Amino acid sequence: MDDLKARLTELYTGHERGSVRFRYGLIVFDFVTILFFIFTAHVEQGAFLTLVSRATGGVILMDLIARWWVSEDRRFLLTRLYTIADIIVIATLILDPLMEGNLAFLRVLRGLRLVHSYHLLYDLRQDSRWFRQHEDAVIACINLFVFVAITTTTTLVFFIDETLTDTPYVDALYFTVATLTTTGFGDITLGSPAGKLFSVFVMVVGVALFVRTAQAIFMPLKVVADCHACGLTRHDPDAVHCKHCGEVVRIETKGA
Repeated sequence: MDDLKARLTELYTGHERGSVRFRYGLIVFDFVTILFFIFTAHVEQGAFLTLVSRATGGVILMDLIARWWVSEDRRFLLTRLYTIADIIVIATLILDPLMEGNLAFLRVLRGLRLVHSYHLLYDLRQDSRWFRQHEDAVIACINLFVFVAITTTTTLVFFIDETLTDTPYVDALYFTVATLTTTGFGDITLGSPAGKLFSVFVMVVGVALFVRTAQAIFMPLKVVADCHACGLTRHDPDAVHCKHCGEVVRIETKGA
């Protein structure tokens, strides 16, 4: 058991090329499962989809157990938002047959793990200069994508009558984007009190994420500039001295 734990610890936290590739493989698996859950959230669960869903849930459960086993602070790991999301996803895969598929929409919460996977940000910063330069924008865009995916699926499950449209998912996505951008064309609206409250939530949270994404792309909070004394790579756009060691940093600017 000690050898197995040591091997898993190396895979999840090590810096060898094999460990890094393993973690990249996990993020590919995360992305594929997110797409799978999005496109099957409103599909009737037959025998094949049930088998695939449970197999996917088994892999997610083994990954969660492995993360917990090698974690230095297991209690903290269990309180992280992404861990709670994984637990909810696993529960839906187990309980869904008892709930007649009504919990399937919760599986898109798996999207909360995208990019925030264990040690993934460290790997990307080490391996990709482009990611280091655009980290805030990439994370903001992924957070916006996850919000749109979760909101669209929730709209589809609770508010779209699939008997009245041939494209229920497209209608749900159209409503979500029109609402969070406050465009509000009005051709698709949620008339019930719950629908109106949900629309308010989408506008308030969605606009905040939309603005944050635009700010990260066009006016990032941090810029990449190496400090030659301590190696810190991210600084405020108007920084003159390194916050870590106090050394003078020279950040390229376009002037006033």
